[in-house]
Amino acid sequence: MTAGRLTLLFVLFVLLLLSLGNSLALYVDWLWFGEVGYQPVFTTLLSAQVLVGGAFGAVFFLVFFANVYLAGRHQPTRYWGTVDNLVLLQLAAPLQNRLARTVGGAAALLALVAALGGAGHWEDYLLFRNAMPFGQSDPLFGQDLGFYLFELPFLAYLQDWLLGLLLATAVGTGVLYFLTHGIVLGARTVHIEKAARLHLGLLAAALVGVKAWGYRLDAYELLYSRRGVVFGAVYADVHAALPVLQGLVVLCALTALALLALALRGTWRPALFIGGLTLAVGTAGLSLYPEFVHRFQVVPNESVMERPYIEHNISFTRLAYGLTDIQEEVFPAEQELTAADLVRNDLTIKNVRLWDHRPLLSTYRQLQQIRTYYDFVDVDNDRYVINGEYRQVMLSPRELSYKNLPSRIWINEHFTYTHGYGVAMGPVNRISAEGLPEFFLQDIPPVSTIDLKVTRPEIYYGEIPNDYVFVGTKAEEFDYPSGEKNVPATYRGRGGVTALSFPRKLIFAAYFGSLKILLSNDITPESRILYHRHIRDRVAKIAPYLKLDQDPYLVITKDGRLVWLVDGYTTSDRMPYAQPFGRLGNYIRNSVKAAVDAYDGSIELYVSDPKDPLIQAYQRIFPGVLKPLSQMPDDLKAHMRYPQDLFTIQSHVFATYHMQDPQIFYNKEDLWNIPKKQDKDMEPYYTIMRLPKTGLHKEARKEEFVLLVPFTPAKRDNMAAWLAARSDAPNYGKLIVYLFPKQKLVYGPRQVDARIDQDSAISQQLTLWSQRGSQAIRGSLLAIPIEDALLYVQPLYLSASEGALPELRRVIVAYGNQLRMDTNLEAALEGLFGSGPAPSGKPATTAKTAPATPTPPSLSGTSVPSALARQALEHFNKAQAALRDQDWTRYGEELKKMRAALEELAKK
Repeated sequence: MTAGRLTLLFVLFVLLLLSLGNSLALYVDWLWFGEVGYQPVFTTLLSAQVLVGGAFGAVFFLVFFANVYLAGRHQPTRYWGTVDNLVLLQLAAPLQNRLARTVGGAAALLALVAALGGAGHWEDYLLFRNAMPFGQSDPLFGQDLGFYLFELPFLAYLQDWLLGLLLATAVGTGVLYFLTHGIVLGARTVHIEKAARLHLGLLAAALVGVKAWGYRLDAYELLYSRRGVVFGAVYADVHAALPVLQGLVVLCALTALALLALALRGTWRPALFIGGLTLAVGTAGLSLYPEFVHRFQVVPNESVMERPYIEHNISFTRLAYGLTDIQEEVFPAEQELTAADLVRNDLTIKNVRLWDHRPLLSTYRQLQQIRTYYDFVDVDNDRYVINGEYRQVMLSPRELSYKNLPSRIWINEHFTYTHGYGVAMGPVNRISAEGLPEFFLQDIPPVSTIDLKVTRPEIYYGEIPNDYVFVGTKAEEFDYPSGEKNVPATYRGRGGVTALSFPRKLIFAAYFGSLKILLSNDITPESRILYHRHIRDRVAKIAPYLKLDQDPYLVITKDGRLVWLVDGYTTSDRMPYAQPFGRLGNYIRNSVKAAVDAYDGSIELYVSDPKDPLIQAYQRIFPGVLKPLSQMPDDLKAHMRYPQDLFTIQSHVFATYHMQDPQIFYNKEDLWNIPKKQDKDMEPYYTIMRLPKTGLHKEARKEEFVLLVPFTPAKRDNMAAWLAARSDAPNYGKLIVYLFPKQKLVYGPRQVDARIDQDSAISQQLTLWSQRGSQAIRGSLLAIPIEDALLYVQPLYLSASEGALPELRRVIVAYGNQLRMDTNLEAALEGLFGSGPAPSGKPATTAKTAPATPTPPSLSGTSVPSALARQALEHFNKAQAALRDQDWTRYGEELKKMRAALEELAKK
């Protein structure tokens, strides 16, 4: 057997293995799509890839094979008698004897590459076929914006592909003509026979014609130029590059005609002259001339000449990032906040987040992990109506951590330990007497102290699952620990692929690379295999066209089920004139809300932005998959959050693009920054608050769940504005920016941080903690708007150097020029403003039963003896906290206050 045949057999064997592997993956995916009820999505995706790839591959094969085969069959009419040419002709004879097989093999290999490349552009093709109008045109060509997002990407790829096809065909054809004596290289001349000249001339004309089409498409690409002061076509592009491109289209057309004349008549001078001119104009005209215009004509008078293009950039950037409808209000930042104002905003005070994600995550792990094989991955902000009151909470699911199993044998990982269990949930600012968080929901099985229950606590689908598990097997499935025993589980959900016959077991064993699946006697035909259990992966398989938010969050429904919500974004990098943002592109919409049931893995996709043309196109491509938001259950709809990822992008863009005057934009006169903390941008944060009483919010104001971020002027630290995104119906998705008066100094986060650092009492306390073998952790500094004023709140945590159980020990409040640090938020507010609202975060006797301290008599109208007794109790608790901190001065002061309250009570 020859070496060539051995190589061919090896290649065929490798292709067979790849084919089997792909077939297995396709069948396993087919079963999974059937499990979740989305097999039409699978067939649409697969058929689109096969159709597009097959079309590109077939066209490439036919064009390449037909032209190269025709060239290979050429018989010379005259032999140019050099020895080299005669030897070459003798070598070509065996090739002509196996011409169809040889050319067909080469064409098939190249067609396969073309097909694979084309299949990768299935999405471009489907969007091209299902293009939707934006209803707005670009200012240069007057094309609807939908042309650039839906049609141009596929047309550009098609043009490049045709250029490559014709170039490969021309090269292959030329080689065959050279071998068959159709082209002969003489000592001083090149001899081309008429048939070869005609054939190659036609190919060259077609090639130049496709290049002319490419120059026409390149004109549209000027809208993504990076040449000037802003992204998009600027003066030099419009007045230099565009005329050159238009001239090149004409020159290419003339060159194609000259090549046709060469092919038909053999007149080569026009083709050579016009072709050379086209090449020169394309080389110098597209690089040197626009750059010359930009440097020597535009730059000296840039602000004036680029003004209309700056306007386009501002307009389309704001459109691309959803910033066109931001409502602007003036925030007066008054210094007249009173205790009465705090009482009116009591719900805002109760929902100030004192627990940061990272310290709270460490504390949850210490207090609620229960067993080493459980873990808390993240803590999420949300809001619930709890016992009739609107409250912001921190919630974290207790997931199963497979890497921490006591014994990582195969049966444990895939049969026994299959799911996490329950959640830990508590208020954002309540603390126990020990400085630890309170819990509304805790323990295993879940224990609730509120009117919210978890009836289905099992978490089979989450953020840290393994590849696959089997349920409903003969092996005992672990549910949760109970003392020294384990409670078994019986899965009753509809998740997973069932009917596990021997052939299916064989397929899954091959797919997952585990022979144990095939040999296991515990798997019955009624068993189920659960795979693709990571929630983001599940959504991504059904909607591969979406970019998914990095922070899925868990919701407890009205009937006690656990459901993940995942935000999905439609994005593009093809919006004309819009400034790109990192690797995202330059267009984004939060168009989809995905809901994934943590128990059975069922997936629902809801359209949250029906006005987005991209999601409208995908609704046409995948009919019935994307449901209207009105079909989302109310108990899920009530927990929709404005996505933090999207808000972060919008706030960074808005820091520059709030400037809409071209001259101010050009000079960067009013550029903003997001305040930094330890060289990192301050993260947006959720809070429940009543929007300030300005503009449209003077009437019917109530507390709502909003996402905030502050801005400071560039290279300065005072406050310039703050941006709010609303999450509650009927105002979901609305953005409001509150502008601070420019004639007034309002401290920014870094300035407040510096004042805290310089405060002697706070510095002394931090130093004292550090000397006692502990670590003081300063939490996030939150800016909380109340009425027309601004409060800053920062929690302080104390953590043992060798431990990981942060305790919330102090709260710092800054207002204007005043600072106050105390054991809880209410005490700090009372120290600044006098008697304040009902404390919601005071030290409690236990984490489970921490009662809220009632409002002082000056604010609530409570009876005087009762109020004095509660004041005495509050001073006693503060004294106990001071005793634990070894703060003897404060300990003595609190005892004196307690005695005074008791003496006053005795008189009553």
